[in-house]
Amino acid sequence: MLYTSAEAAKLLRRLNDDKTSLESQEAQSSTFRAAITEDLDNARPPYNYSQTQSDIDSLEAKIRTVKHAINSFNLSQEVPGFGMTIDQMLVYIPQLTRKKAKLANMAARLPKTREIIRVAGIIEYSYTNYDVEAAKRDYERVSDELARAQTALDVLNNSIKFEINV
Repeated sequence: MLYTSAEAAKLLRRLNDDKTSLESQEAQSSTFRAAITEDLDNARPPYNYSQTQSDIDSLEAKIRTVKHAINSFNLSQEVPGFGMTIDQMLVYIPQLTRKKAKLANMAARLPKTREIIRVAGIIEYSYTNYDVEAAKRDYERVSDELARAQTALDVLNNSIKFEINV
């Protein structure tokens, strides 16, 4: 079946949720407590060990298939206008995010800032050792690049389809 990256991510999330739910049910029903006077067959919750293991194995195989398909797509699909694959973009976007945060701090600094008085009567100042205006320009450039990268990735994730056989 054909899926977009966004659809495949939702499928993967559903499969993981199904597996978590099944494991939770198993944890609740694979053992049980009963009073010594109770009939064990009446107290025993329904649980089929072999079927449960088979169902978990099946879900794990589907999860591997979907993850592999997503990873293969990310390794091979180039993002238009960036000269890199989705896999590379998934590294590039966090790099841009960190750079944007750093530049936001640098761009917000004043060229000269009064500091705590260390010795009575002596005032210390912190001075920027860079061009604050250049940091502001770089911040804007990185912000624009980050928005452009996120938009390009969103377009691919919601438009290009690839095959997943689950």
